[in-house]
Formats: sequence, structure tokens, C-alpha cells
Amino acid sequence: MNANGPGSGDERIGVLLAISDFPLLSAGYRSVIDAEPDMRVVGEIAGLDALRDRLRGSDGVVVILECVPFGDDGCVPFRAIESLKAIDPSPRILALECQCGGDLFPLALRSGADGFLDRGAQRTDVVNAVRSVSRGETYVIPTIVTRMVDTYVLRADRTSAEDVYDSLSEQDRAILRLAAVGRTNREIARILDVSEQTVHTHRAAVMEKLGFHDRVDLLKYAIKRGVIEVADL
Repeated sequence: MNANGPGSGDERIGVLLAISDFPLLSAGYRSVIDAEPDMRVVGEIAGLDALRDRLRGSDGVVVILECVPFGDDGCVPFRAIESLKAIDPSPRILALECQCGGDLFPLALRSGADGFLDRGAQRTDVVNAVRSVSRGETYVIPTIVTRMVDTYVLRADRTSAEDVYDSLSEQDRAILRLAAVGRTNREIARILDVSEQTVHTHRAAVMEKLGFHDRVDLLKYAIKRGVIEVADL
């Protein structure tokens, strides 16, 4: 089923708002999204069970989801994302920072989020994030990139993983760069004109050589090593 409804013919990006904490915040996101010609809010969901039901078969929808998933058991960052992705991996999830503290961005991506916005997100950040994740890209808000640079680049010592980079083939390095900025295996295969299986094999080998387990580690390393620039994100 299309996110905008079967047979609707509406090519705009459908966005579901799952923001239970502050009604005014939800209203603000609706105002920003509905003002754009290529996207619209297709629903506001008040509970996790209702969100699961709404997402079944909703191809192409973008979900803006706050990190406290409709519970009273304290801050459990992004527990809902894993359960939603287990039901259907196709919806794109844009996670919102909450006020729990800590480094929530890595937690969000490890749980399966496709993008992350902090509480200081501006109108352009929201619009760019929705468009990016709808294209299958990973969105990182610039303020988070700056924070990562401060934490992982300026304060970090050079590691042995940097030496491993010198031993990578040109194809491995190309795949690393594209994977770090959020390209899928299919997109990388198309860009490099190779098979998707080749990308999968090389990407897994690169991750193993560098000792990384997820794309968060890869992104931090790529920024630190100078493989990508902030402007690439």
C-alpha cells in the first residue's frame, strides 16, 4: 500500500508523526512539512501499537519518531525502532532527540534509525532530513557532525585502524566512502558499476579489517581519517 493511500496518485513524501511528548512540537513539524510542495503529513500516531498497525504495508513512508516510545517506564532510547524495523524494514525512520541526556545519536542508528534530529533542529534541517531519508540516505544534522568532530577527531589519538586504510584497494576505499555517507549497497553498486554482491562482500571485508561493527563506527572513522568531509553528509 502506498503511504498516501492506494490509487491516490499523490507523489508527495508521506510523513507520519509519532511525537507523543509535546503536542505543540508535533504541530510545529506538521506546519513545516505541509508547507513543502513535495511532502505532507499523512497521520499523527498516539501509540506504538497503532504505529505498528499503520506501518504494515506502507511503502515509502517516513516516520518522525521521538526517542521515548509512548511509555511510562522512563527513558528507554529508541526501543521502538528495533521492533518497528522487525515488522517491516521499508519505512524510513527519522529519530528525534529527547531530554534523557547522553549520546543518543549512536543509539538511534544502532537501533535502525535512518536519520537523527536534535531538539535544536531548524525548518531547513527537518525538510532536508525528510527528503534525505526518503531517498534511502542516512541524515545527520550538522550540529551532530560538529559534535562528532569535537569528540572523535580533535580529542582522539590516531589509531591502528588508520594504518589499515593504507592497505585497502581503491575499490575498498570507494565503497568505504560511499557507505560512510549512508549509501545503500544497491546505490553503491550502481555508482561503481559492479554487482550488489560484490559491494556486500567488499563492504563486509572492510568492516572486518577496520574492526567496526556498524555504520556509526564507520562514519566516525571516515570523518577522523579525512576520507569524507562534513560537506559530503
